[in-house]
Order: sequence, then structure tokens, then C-alpha cells
Amino acid sequence: MRVLVTPTSLSADRDHAALVPLRDLGAELIFNDTGRPLTSGEVARALRGVDAVIAGLDDFDADALAAADRLRLIARYGAGVDNVDLDAARVRGVAVTRTAGANAAAVAEMAIALAFAAARGIPVLDAGVRAGEWPRGRGIELGGRTFGVLGFGAIGRHVAALARGLGMRVSAWDPLVSDAEIDSAGVLPRTLDDLCATSAVVSVHVPLVPETRHLLDTARLALLPRGAIVINTARGGILDEAAARDALDAGALHAVAVDVYESEPPSASPLVGHPRVVSTPHSAGHTVEAVTRMAEGSVAAVVALARGEEPAGLVTVLPAPR
Repeated sequence: MRVLVTPTSLSADRDHAALVPLRDLGAELIFNDTGRPLTSGEVARALRGVDAVIAGLDDFDADALAAADRLRLIARYGAGVDNVDLDAARVRGVAVTRTAGANAAAVAEMAIALAFAAARGIPVLDAGVRAGEWPRGRGIELGGRTFGVLGFGAIGRHVAALARGLGMRVSAWDPLVSDAEIDSAGVLPRTLDDLCATSAVVSVHVPLVPETRHLLDTARLALLPRGAIVINTARGGILDEAAARDALDAGALHAVAVDVYESEPPSASPLVGHPRVVSTPHSAGHTVEAVTRMAEGSVAAVVALARGEEPAGLVTVLPAPR
């Protein structure tokens, strides 16, 4: 059995204990040596002769999958599957799994950390001290303000609990979760526009699908109270970066914090470098603990496939044995 391992964090730690079950099966492991997610063309070349993939943020589009001659499983190392063409995978009989919830705590803590960094301008203060300066901050406090959560899945729920612990009033919008379920978590359910209009901080935790692309656009950003903070640790493209830059320049937003970008790396992002933007490199889910949970979950899916069992976290149906 040949298994392609593409996540950069796991490829950099090839002796990770989570990989032991694959080695015990006698699997041949092929790692991503580029230090970055693979392009469609690179994925296509790497998939030849491969039975399963532990997949990072690489581009598994239809062209890449067309080159797969033995592939039976793409085990996503994380919760999002927006970088996998699920229709193409179904047509080719390739199962797709994900490790939903494995990095929920890590991403939620990062969202709250970014909220503090944005509220207090911590990166600018740090840069000033490093440069030998002694800058004065004009930050805002989070306690007592309203925190709006877009998406009430595993990450959104964790973020809501942390924000409540800070003494913030928390509201949430999720068309797939009932108002009663949101309310039972001590969170106020709102419509999307109402949430935007009433939230001093808005944090994005929805998947990137056609319906959520530019969910936070010029019109919705204009609904936010003046001086609001926007945080995106979900996927680039949910926040309209150009619209967010315009809102910052107009003084409508206090700050924006982004861990994800419409194009990664974000060489052309209008947000990166702005003095009231906190930028991190798609690293919200990368803690020691989260990496272990994601690795163990994706490896377990590959092991289950090898044993003829149904893996956990299936997004597409399990293909028939070959």
C-alpha cells in the first residue's frame, strides 16, 4: 500500500507517532518535500501509483484526480473539504473523509487570540518596541461587548463558549442549526444581517461553498457598528478582502484579523501590511495537540480502508473494493 502524506506540518515530522500504524501495516509513505501545499499539477504527478492520501490544503481538483490510477481514499487532515472536488472524487470512486472537530479547540483559541491582538493592536506595539520605540496603544476592551459567531459547528460553539467566558454577549447565525440548539448553549440566535448589525466583533466559522463566498461583502460590512472587528480563521474568500480594506481605510472598522486568504500565500492581498490588520499564515489549527488529533484521525481512516472497514468521517461514499 502506498500512501501520500501532503500536510506540511506532518511532512516535517516524519517520525510522528501517529504514523506508526501505517508503518506497522507495511505501507510505503511518500511525503511532500516542498514545504507548502501542492498545486493541482504537483498533486497529479504525486498521485500516480498511490492508494490513499493524507491530504493537507493541496489542490485536489478534477484535473489532479484524473491522474489517479489506484487512489481509493483522500483522508483530509482537517475539517474543510473545499480543496477537494467531491464530484470528481465520487465519479472516480474515491472516498473522502475529514477529521471534523480535531482542531476545533486550536482554531477557537486562535480566533480569541486574534480578537485580543486586533482590539489592542498588539502586533504594532510589539514591532515598535523591537524597533527601539515606545509606542502608546489606543486599544479597546472586549468584555461587555457583543461577539457574533458566523457558523455554529464544533469551532463556532467553542469560540462562543470562550467569548462568554470573557464576559461578552454572544450571538450566532447558522442556517443548519436550529434556534433552539443555539439558545441552549446560552447564545442568542440571530439572522445574518441582524448579527452583523449588532456585533462589535464578528468571527467567521462557516465552510467555503458557493453560498458563502464573499458572505461578508461591502453591504454586510456596512451593517457592522462603527469600530467593529472582523476575524476570519475559516477560509479565504468568505471575507471580501477588498471590501474589508475599504472599510478599514474609511475608518468604519477598528481592525481586521485574518489567518486565511483568498489566495495563499497572500502576496496580493489588500489586507496584508495594513497597520490595523493582524495577519497569520493559515496556522490557527496548528498546535501540537491539534496536529496529533488530525494525524491520528486521518491515519485511522487509511488503516480502516486497508482492513476493509468503513472509516470515520466519511464525506463521500466508500468505494467498492478493487
